[in-house]
Amino acid sequence: MSQSSPYQPVLLRILHSAIALLTILALVSGFWVYNTYDKRWGSIPLPKLEDIQGIHGTIAVMFILLLPFFALYSFHLGYRRLVQKQSFNQLKQLGKPVWWISLHHIANTLMLLAATFAVVTGRMMKEKWLPAGEFYHEWYMAHLVSWLCVFISFALHLLLGVKVGGVPLLVSMVDWRIRDQDRPHFWLQEIRINHSSLSLKIIEIIVIGGIIMAFILPALSS
Repeated sequence: MSQSSPYQPVLLRILHSAIALLTILALVSGFWVYNTYDKRWGSIPLPKLEDIQGIHGTIAVMFILLLPFFALYSFHLGYRRLVQKQSFNQLKQLGKPVWWISLHHIANTLMLLAATFAVVTGRMMKEKWLPAGEFYHEWYMAHLVSWLCVFISFALHLLLGVKVGGVPLLVSMVDWRIRDQDRPHFWLQEIRINHSSLSLKIIEIIVIGGIIMAFILPALSS
C-alpha cells in the first residue's frame, strides 16, 4: 500500500532485528533437530551435525533471554502494532486497507503468543529423549506444534507486513538512521502502562506469565 519509507524507533529496530534473527535460527535449527532424529512426517537431505541439539539449545537460550524485553517493548511502547480494541470490528471491512492493517496487528500478536508457546514447551524437553528415539513425550509433541505455530505466524507477519507497508516497511526495520529525538533518554517517554484494550491486557498476562513459567517449570519438574 504505502510507498514511503516510515521511520522506526531505534529501540524497536534493535530488538526486532535481534528477535527476528534468533527466530529464523531457531526455526532452522529446530527443523534440523527433527530432521536428524525424528523424520516421521518427512525429511530432507541435510548434513548431519552431531551437536545440532546443543546449537538449537544455545539459540533458544538467547531467544528466551531477549524475549521478555521484546515483549515488554511490544506491549508498552509498540502496542499500536498489536491487536486493538477495534481490530476485530475492522475485520468486517473486507479487503479495505484497514482490514489488512488489522490482520497485520493480529499476526503480530499471534507471533508473541507462538513464541511464548515455543519457549515454554522447549524448556520442558530433555536432551536425551530424541537420541534415544523417545518421540512420544507430550512436551516434545507440543514443541513440534509450537514450531509450526511460530513458522506460520512468522510467515504471516512478513507477508502482511509487505501487504500493508510494502518493501519500504521491511527496509525501515533495518535502516539505521537516527533522529535527534530518538536517543536513549527519549525511549521511555511514550511508554503506556495501562491499555485501553482488555484483550491486549489478557494477552500480555499470558505472554509475560508464560515467559516466567518457562524459567520456573524446569526447576519444578526436576
